Amino acid sequence: MPGTVLLLAAAPLGRGRLVDAAGVLPVLAAVAPAVLSGTGTANVIELADPLEPQAVLTRLRAAAASPGPLTVYVTGQLQLDRRQHQPHLALARTTPATVRYTALPWHWIREELRLRSAADTTLLVDLHADAEAWRYVTGRGLDSGRNTAVYGRIAPAAGRRGLAEPAYMKTVATLLRSGHRPPLYALHQQAVGRIPQETQGNLLLADAGGYAGSALPASPASPTTFTAPLTAPLPAPRPEDPHAVISAAVRAGRHAEADGIAARYEAEAVRGYGAASEQALHWSEVRADLAMFAGDPVGSCRAWLTVAETRLSAGQAVDAPAVEAAVDRAHHQWTRIKDTARARELGPALAELRLRVPGRRRGALENVQRQLGRLQAAQ
Repeated sequence: MPGTVLLLAAAPLGRGRLVDAAGVLPVLAAVAPAVLSGTGTANVIELADPLEPQAVLTRLRAAAASPGPLTVYVTGQLQLDRRQHQPHLALARTTPATVRYTALPWHWIREELRLRSAADTTLLVDLHADAEAWRYVTGRGLDSGRNTAVYGRIAPAAGRRGLAEPAYMKTVATLLRSGHRPPLYALHQQAVGRIPQETQGNLLLADAGGYAGSALPASPASPTTFTAPLTAPLPAPRPEDPHAVISAAVRAGRHAEADGIAARYEAEAVRGYGAASEQALHWSEVRADLAMFAGDPVGSCRAWLTVAETRLSAGQAVDAPAVEAAVDRAHHQWTRIKDTARARELGPALAELRLRVPGRRRGALENVQRQLGRLQAAQ
């Protein structure tokens, strides 16, 4: 099956730029798509210093929905937003004061990849972090989800030495230009070995599927180096892994079967932990995404509205990432509804939620109100 490759290189334009992220793209672009992907053939999507987080999200979402193996190469810099202190990938227009609105929240990457299996989803990163973001990742790691294989490094800002070089990613690209893609863990080790001075004091990520990014101190000989849990070689999906089974069913077009599996796990979680528990809400969100994959925007929108309401009723903040994500996804699916009667039916509930959860995209509430007004006028 053809693979998909997303090359994302981003950093602010101007004084806040820590790394020459886009400088790695010509080296990566010189690698054959099949080698970048590790498949016989592959489609490559390239994003160089993108301006808008929503535009990146659209491309990421399309790549995540591809049925074949997916490899995402991310080069850039991490910053925290001032409101929630969550990690973001800085984009071209990002400044310290505008991170929340102009940068890509890292949890968006995690959310878009969460339905995929670690057996066919890989994230390779070369990231530089400002002082605040560096304290965050060395203390808490970088959560990229349980179902994504993650390799790479996170480095602190270079200080007054000027722009940093994405040496890790350039080395990965150079190794791949040979035309051979070794197992990912071996590729990671080779890259780290070729630039040992560059990786001193870095956070090294090497996780073949699991909670990637939990920072553990390395040996006393290199006390400033950290590594994520190592699991090699890359494992095949376990038969009992419901996410892998669901992903396989979706790829085969067996959408009802996929939803049935998720519904059973959702019911078990509700019985065991309660409807507002993270365990149950996870499966509710999976079912909302499955409705989207099945081409049912009405069902997906309704499911995301329910998730958002449940989270808010449980006391979660209106700007909590999970709440914003649920409302944003409900909004996105609502705009895909072709049946005007159904769109009119769900519009008021979405508008009411948007009043409480405006989200990060300016004008989202006005967009709902404007479209709802047109639908009601057409009755």
